[in-house]
Amino acid sequence: MNVCVFCASSQKIDARYFDLARQVGEELARRGHGLVSGGATVSCMGEVARAARAGGARTVGVIPQVLVDIEIADTDSDELIVTGDMRERKGIMDSRADAFLVLPGGIGTLEELFEIWTSRVIGMHAKPLVVLDPWGLYAALRELVQTMYDQGFTRPDVFDAISWATTVEEAFDLLVRSQPAITVLPDE
Repeated sequence: MNVCVFCASSQKIDARYFDLARQVGEELARRGHGLVSGGATVSCMGEVARAARAGGARTVGVIPQVLVDIEIADTDSDELIVTGDMRERKGIMDSRADAFLVLPGGIGTLEELFEIWTSRVIGMHAKPLVVLDPWGLYAALRELVQTMYDQGFTRPDVFDAISWATTVEEAFDLLVRSQPAITVLPDE
C-alpha cells in the first residue's frame, strides 16, 4: 500500500512533531508500505521520508518547480516528480496513493485534508483517510465539523469518511482496516 502523508513544512514547530514524523516513517517501512510525500526535505515532510527510506520503504516525492527552485527538493527520493503547480502536485499525489495519513500541520495541510475528505464524502474515492493527532491540534476542527453537522451544513457520512488516531500504531491499523476490498471480476 502506498500511503500519502500530509504534514508540516514549518521549521518553527516543537521537536515532538519531528519525532512523530520520524516514527511515522519508521512504522510505514516496518509494515512494508511505500510513501507518497510532498517531495521536500524540510520539517516533518523530510523526517517522514528519511525515516521511511532508512527502513527500506520506497519513497515518491511530488514537488512543484517553485519549491525545487529554492532547493528544498528531496532528491534522495526513489522517484521525484516535479510539477508545474500545487494543483498538479496534489492530483499526482492523490492518484499515486492508496491511503492518506494526515499529521499535525498548518493551512497547507488543512487544505490537503479538506480536499481528500470532501472528495471521499462525495464518492470520488474510497481510500482510507486517517488523521494522527496525539496532542489535540485538530480538536477545534472536530468540534467545528460537529457544529456544522448539527446546523445542517454537512451530511452524516462526513464522520464515516475519516478516522482519528492518537498513536502511530493506531493510525496504521486504521489505514489497513479501512482499506476497501478489491473486487476481482471473473474471466468471461
